[in-house]
Amino acid sequence: MIDNEENLIQKAQSGHSDSFGGIYDLHHEKIFRFIYLKVSHKEEAEDLTHQVFLSAWKNIKNYVIKDTPFVSWLYQIARNKVIDHYRSKKNHTPLDSAIENIPDQYNLELITENKIEIEQIKNSLKKLTDEQQDVLIMRFVEDLPIKEVAQSLNKSNGAIKLIQFRAINKLKEILNKTNHE
Repeated sequence: MIDNEENLIQKAQSGHSDSFGGIYDLHHEKIFRFIYLKVSHKEEAEDLTHQVFLSAWKNIKNYVIKDTPFVSWLYQIARNKVIDHYRSKKNHTPLDSAIENIPDQYNLELITENKIEIEQIKNSLKKLTDEQQDVLIMRFVEDLPIKEVAQSLNKSNGAIKLIQFRAINKLKEILNKTNHE
């Protein structure tokens, strides 16, 4: 837990909205990025991120500091919001369009190559289970330790390692197939 985070949480639990604002500042970018990679539309990701922090604010009194890291608690909320989002849409296409603006200073050939590679990876990720996607995003995009991923997904450390191992192997297999076609 970040040094000042526990203090901010305790103050927020007492109703100090400024303290929750500090928590928001610490974690907003990570939670937004996680959601954005799952829904692929900036506006939807912004809305869902807002819902995550609104839900966290409403339920912060229920958070127990010693049980799980706060960011893991936020990821649990975020994951549930994404699941609810897709249930309401009945149209499951995570990781659809994560590339928006690439700076103009790159040459067109490099941009095209990078877009093709990123699209291949995104399309390959879509072929993984939601759980495998979550683990890979949390581990390699968000750079979370296995323990925090396990707490976020209510799994054991060993289960996360196994999911990660299988997801990486499946991703390699899919990418190899794609490259040989």
